[in-house]
Amino acid sequence: MRLFHHLAFVFLVSSSLVNASVTIYHQLPLGGSTTTSAAATYTGAAAYDPTVLTPPPVPTGLTTQFAIQLSSSSAAVQGLSIPQKGSFMGFSVEFTVINQIFGINATYLQVPFLNLMALIRERAGEVLIRVGGNTQETAVLVDSLPGGVMMTKEHLTTGDVTGTPTLLYTTEVLYTMANISALVNTKWFLGIPFNDTNNLRLDIAEVGEAVLSSNLLGFQVGNEPDLYAAHSNRPSTYAPADYFGEFGIVVQAVNNDGNIPVKNNLIAPSVSGTWTPEAVWDTGLVETYSSSLGWLAVEHYPTNNCFATYGVGSPVDPQEVFQNFLNHTSGIYIVAAYLNSTAFAQANGKPFIMMETNTASCGGFPGLSDSFGAALWALDYGLQMAYSNFSGAMLHVGGQDVYYNPFTPPPTNQSTYHQWTVGAVFYSSIVISEVFGPSGNAQIVDLQANGGSMFTPAYAIFENGAPVRLMLFNYVSDPSGASDYTATISIGGSAINQDNATPSQIQVKYLAAPSVSEKVNITWAGQSFGGPFESDGRLQGSESVQTINCDQSSNTCQVTIPAPGAALVFLSSDAYGESGNPSTETFSTTMVTKTVNTATINPTVLATSNGMSGSTWELGSTSHEGGAATLRGSMSVVSVVGAVVGAVVLSTGLLWT
Repeated sequence: MRLFHHLAFVFLVSSSLVNASVTIYHQLPLGGSTTTSAAATYTGAAAYDPTVLTPPPVPTGLTTQFAIQLSSSSAAVQGLSIPQKGSFMGFSVEFTVINQIFGINATYLQVPFLNLMALIRERAGEVLIRVGGNTQETAVLVDSLPGGVMMTKEHLTTGDVTGTPTLLYTTEVLYTMANISALVNTKWFLGIPFNDTNNLRLDIAEVGEAVLSSNLLGFQVGNEPDLYAAHSNRPSTYAPADYFGEFGIVVQAVNNDGNIPVKNNLIAPSVSGTWTPEAVWDTGLVETYSSSLGWLAVEHYPTNNCFATYGVGSPVDPQEVFQNFLNHTSGIYIVAAYLNSTAFAQANGKPFIMMETNTASCGGFPGLSDSFGAALWALDYGLQMAYSNFSGAMLHVGGQDVYYNPFTPPPTNQSTYHQWTVGAVFYSSIVISEVFGPSGNAQIVDLQANGGSMFTPAYAIFENGAPVRLMLFNYVSDPSGASDYTATISIGGSAINQDNATPSQIQVKYLAAPSVSEKVNITWAGQSFGGPFESDGRLQGSESVQTINCDQSSNTCQVTIPAPGAALVFLSSDAYGESGNPSTETFSTTMVTKTVNTATINPTVLATSNGMSGSTWELGSTSHEGGAATLRGSMSVVSVVGAVVGAVVLSTGLLWT
């Protein structure tokens, strides 16, 4: 075997074991004025907007002492969900910003991003990422770009009212994703461009299958097709029946393309709500194309800030709608529209996924989308989707000028002295990864706790027939402590004609902040990512896990939940060991583009260290015209092994026979 296309996979590694929408284009640089009236005194990018809202008043008549009775066996539990994975809450990254978030190419990755994904991977076993959005529809694969960049945008060429640019990209994008998968076990969703079904561009499927292999989960066929007419991308009469016909064109093209080996991983319909999913199901799409469909999907935002962005619709005051996010009813209401569809998906043997969501489309709201309240909301909403038999949900990630990002790299001109900004909703993703853990067997039920109070919801998680974890919420914001509540937990017992099964002690982790309006001082088990420009992707501070002794004579454990806050309760040492006590291998954030004064690792060692040998891959053409043109072999199969101390440059290559 020989080394093919030697690749210097350059980032500085200091490995340590730690215990533990619509994207707005033509964004203004820092120093320009924003278009959001709520931030009139702020002149920077939305991602760093300091706006803080006022918490809603404390509701009256709160019950602060109540019991939670759990069965010791799932056989007696009604309404348990399908089995769920810890990777349930992933990320939807707008195609145009991947060079800011992932790295500039396959050899120069953003280490803070790797650290953030490693936190999920170590708890869940894998990370789900969708690359797409409006820009997937106009993406064009090219052989190369000036300056050797892997992607570029051509603004205002599509006619889309949202100003979506045409995106040009090279195969380096796919190799970048493959290297990320090699390091943090990321699984990917991509999109086949759907703006011109008379001239389909299947290159992304051909190259994606070849490069990403088993790390590729599927391809969206259309992104929010129910908005095509409104965005001037289709005639005003465009309807579900038209989508059905165009989907069939893609199916036929994929089936006829010998360079696309997997024929059953297409995703449809990814509607946003203008059409109901039922309107698409009624066309017979799923029955007709079942053998080609891998997933059924929707996209949804509960509200929008489009008036501030495009002058479309009506203005929305973030302060007025803040309270709408601070209760359990919000998630229930959103998910209710999809209960028929999740049942339909199960009946047809297809997983159902929320492919894109967040607090509000058109970038979210200042002070709301980046608040602790949003973290509680996203966590509850995600668990409600899981309880309702979704199989995943992707939080959308945009550029500098959105408020809702789970994580944001610094502007390019500040990247030498500023670090990343981690948003409130990223904490939600970490917590969900621990709620479900890596087993893939977790089932969840909404307990309708405290008489169904919308301010104090609770969920129970069962694995292999037994209760293993509880997730308890308190949406109330009350610094006095008077609205903290105590839940008395019992497992089994005479009240439900079972033997006592409450353990002698439990472990508890808290998601905490002083207020639902808090933007910076947010902690998970005592650890935090800090404020704007302060994160290298690693949790900082000492982890704090509370051990609570239970009263087995009365078969009870008592857990207090602060107002506001949430608590993940581990009901056994095994449950805690499975997902609550990860050891995360992370990477230093110092990045270099030269190998002077750094150590290197033999490429042949790393090339065989992570399982997948490039020599066995069947590589296809990068275009319809050039059947003889083969993929450039820049895929790097990498594993960071052991505790490597100091500066290390990983140099790897694809082995070719």
